[in-house]
Amino acid sequence: MILSNMEIINCINSGLFTIGNIAGLDPAKPPFNTSAVDLRLGDEVFEPNQVPSPSQLDLTNPGIAGHLTKNGTPYKISKSQPYSLSPNKLVLAKTLETVDFPLLNSSSTCYSARVEGKSSLARCGILVHFTAPTIHAGFRGSITLEIINLGVHNLLLIPGMYVCQLIIEEVKGVPSGAPSQFHGQSTAVGNAPP
Repeated sequence: MILSNMEIINCINSGLFTIGNIAGLDPAKPPFNTSAVDLRLGDEVFEPNQVPSPSQLDLTNPGIAGHLTKNGTPYKISKSQPYSLSPNKLVLAKTLETVDFPLLNSSSTCYSARVEGKSSLARCGILVHFTAPTIHAGFRGSITLEIINLGVHNLLLIPGMYVCQLIIEEVKGVPSGAPSQFHGQSTAVGNAPP
């Protein structure tokens, strides 16, 4: 079951989950839509190396995403110095907001979410995630976005811009704790804080 804007606010106010740094709690104004909450781009963009490597990556190895932290460039962006995303380029970024969907006891409902793109950006050619929209129950941290420009123009990524939407769902039953490998992440490449 997808939560309405009113139910999202009720759950936040009841402490069932948290959306840190949310832009407001008025259901009639941004960041809310009728059944989603818009999230903003944070101030960090990570650009994986675009130069072909002589090696191959075995995608079955655990921690393959860690390869990115050794082979790319992080950028701090600002309104006065945004990131220009050129066509066919992939970057990782994080949301300004953080989320916490705790695993609650057997008498409480748990929640999870899906991060989806915004149609206004999609019409410009921005793909915000590939096949990783799920924010599992039990996850806490910022949300990493896999952003690619499929359009023909360079597009500016500016911190604070609404970049994606979060659709929150009720989890039926009580899940067993199995946190994501990115639980607690604080950077665009998914590193947990030290």
